[in-house]
Amino acid sequence: MPREFRFDLLAKSGYVARGIVFLLVAGLALFSGVAGGRPETKSALSTLLEQPFGRIWVGLIGLGLLGFVAWRLAQSLADSDGHGSGGKAIMIRIALFGSAVIYLGLAAYALGHALLFAGGSDEPGEKGLAAWIMSKPSGSYLAIAVGVGFIIGGGITAAKGLTKKFERYLRIPDGGLLASICIYGLVARGLVFAVTGILFAYAGFRVDPDQAGSIADALQWLRQLPFGSILYIAVAVGLAAFGFYNLVEARYRVVRKPSLDDVKRVLPTRTI
Repeated sequence: MPREFRFDLLAKSGYVARGIVFLLVAGLALFSGVAGGRPETKSALSTLLEQPFGRIWVGLIGLGLLGFVAWRLAQSLADSDGHGSGGKAIMIRIALFGSAVIYLGLAAYALGHALLFAGGSDEPGEKGLAAWIMSKPSGSYLAIAVGVGFIIGGGITAAKGLTKKFERYLRIPDGGLLASICIYGLVARGLVFAVTGILFAYAGFRVDPDQAGSIADALQWLRQLPFGSILYIAVAVGLAAFGFYNLVEARYRVVRKPSLDDVKRVLPTRTI
């Protein structure tokens, strides 16, 4: 029982950390004209570093994100959420593993800066990822494929909110207001994710990693559309709702501790 409780805290501290990061990103997006800075995860952490006790807060967020990475690995490799091993389940778990990799990089950035190390560049990770992919054989085609993956992931995230599938793992006592905020946040995050995928695929098409977009680039792209200013504000507020959704998950998420039996169950078996 104690071990299970500790893993539960590890996973939920990760949701808290991710929620705080997205609340900061939303704040930068809404007040960028006043506060300056781009609404990126790294920019949000850099802004927090400048506040009183900033290194302590960023260090705690980094530790929390490591907990989130551990939970994502449990979800993807040990199938702690019970998705199974079918085609759709494998795609979901691959996406969860990708999320683990992304947040591992962000955790390293946070801890590096909190400990006075140069924990990575302030450049958005999407451009660095695009540059790395395009340096490989057939890299531009692979970048387009990754962009399509982002678009699909954005659609799945939005659908998760619209269909309320997130309630499968949440035990919300009052499904009214809290559920509505969760839906809003997931749809907004899905939209930003999809636009990021469009920009990533475009970067692959142009064979130019600088065209790859981040959260800030996605928001700026939305701003250029008809009624873009209204859409920008709506999505920025939605990112704040996504941050709040993570805090709701930290409180009400059902977390199953991974076990060796889970790993054996999801591994492919061979018959003689």
